[in-house]
Amino acid sequence: MKTLDRYILKSFLIPFLATFFIILFVLVMQALWLVFDNLAGKGISVEIVLKFLWYTTLIVAPQALPIGVLLSSIMTLGSLSENYEFAAAKSAGVSLQRMVRPIVFLAIFLSGINFLFLNYVYPYAMLKQLNMKVNIKKKQPAIALVAGGFNTEIPNFQIKFKEKYGENDNLLKEVMIYDLSSKKGNNVIITAKEGEILSEEGSRYMTLVLKNGHYFEHHFKNGSTFKERQKMPASYVDFEEYTINIDISSLDSGDLTEEKYKTQYNMLSLAQLRDTLPTMKQNYDAFISSRAKNLFLSIDIEDLHQYPDSLINKKLSPNILDNFDLSEKRNIVSTAISKLERTINNNVQNKNSLKDKRKILNLYDIEFYNRVAFSLSCLLLFFIGAPLGSIIRKGGMGLPMILAIGIYVLYFFSNTFGRNLAEESSLTAITGSWLSVFIMLPLAITLTVRATQDKGLFDINSFFAPVKNSIKNLFSKKRKQHNNDNTNTN
Repeated sequence: MKTLDRYILKSFLIPFLATFFIILFVLVMQALWLVFDNLAGKGISVEIVLKFLWYTTLIVAPQALPIGVLLSSIMTLGSLSENYEFAAAKSAGVSLQRMVRPIVFLAIFLSGINFLFLNYVYPYAMLKQLNMKVNIKKKQPAIALVAGGFNTEIPNFQIKFKEKYGENDNLLKEVMIYDLSSKKGNNVIITAKEGEILSEEGSRYMTLVLKNGHYFEHHFKNGSTFKERQKMPASYVDFEEYTINIDISSLDSGDLTEEKYKTQYNMLSLAQLRDTLPTMKQNYDAFISSRAKNLFLSIDIEDLHQYPDSLINKKLSPNILDNFDLSEKRNIVSTAISKLERTINNNVQNKNSLKDKRKILNLYDIEFYNRVAFSLSCLLLFFIGAPLGSIIRKGGMGLPMILAIGIYVLYFFSNTFGRNLAEESSLTAITGSWLSVFIMLPLAITLTVRATQDKGLFDINSFFAPVKNSIKNLFSKKRKQHNNDNTNTN
């Protein structure tokens, strides 16, 4: 390795390592801040918290690496230009391409490292952290309760509510509870306008205080048939306040390192995603086929056949209903309307199921393409940061930091925007995953070309030069014509 290459690499690696670890620390602290309330004061050991931080570090490292490359490339090239080291190298016959060649190879190497990290380390860390979160929630059931859907983590109960609020997030709105403790199905249903969670640390019970609600219980004997159950009495009570004590002692014995979830899209490597996707797509296609077949059978569609004119009964009216009397017309229309309403209701119910299945399939598909696209972010952002640094000719942490944040925010939001569109099936998975690359690649090419041609970031004269030339040509033609006219007159 030549002395120049060692000097360029040293100038790049020192700010890169500094910025990488600073950004990594900020991202880890941000992730920790979001779950701090769920970890602090919950009886969780220091070892578990440190493991959680370690897995978080592994998860956010692929995000910190491109930011570090972008910022350090702007700082390095900006500092070299600011100190006239590029000018000295050019006067010695060394081109810009030759000077940045070792950093280009390093950026390619870092992109490879990022790909390996995303393919092997990131899925492992996601698996460990997600299962740890689930197990921590089981130890603290109040944390596990999420608004909007039925919560099934608490034994023998299914709890649903619209909103969780309050200083300690222990107040609930519009609560619905299915009491399954009798092991006879959801025969006990409790609803309330408000609720409050009361639980002490270390207690084996979680207390729910419900206010302004209704209690419904359907009574039946063991071994009774469905018809007998329909005839049995039910209890219905309005209450102003009702207290439920739920035994959660069985959750305390859970192991925080237990791994229950292993097949989510962000827990699989590329090879595992490639093996999983065909099966998921087959199941999705089979689901659509079964829904279409059920729809076809529900509306009693029959095949239409063409008859010769000799077999057509010409006494029948082309309008089918005109061939029946009034009572039969009513029955036909009533039956058609009921079948149509039933079909519409089935389609509405199946619509959400179909949408959820498509969304899950899209998540796996997006993850497969995004792993490759995001691993190239180090190389892409380098070809934006390096020429930008040589153009602005500013080192340090001031202007380079502002530019790096602006560029990465554009890259990150375009990547997130593309993934969200692909998740909702507005874009294909490959287009949504590579959208940020498609947006940033022209910028990288433009900046690289302008830097190699030693042009500024914005050359205003180049925009107005054609206009100036056309005006000059116009006036010069008029002047020549005027001179010719004067010559002819003389």
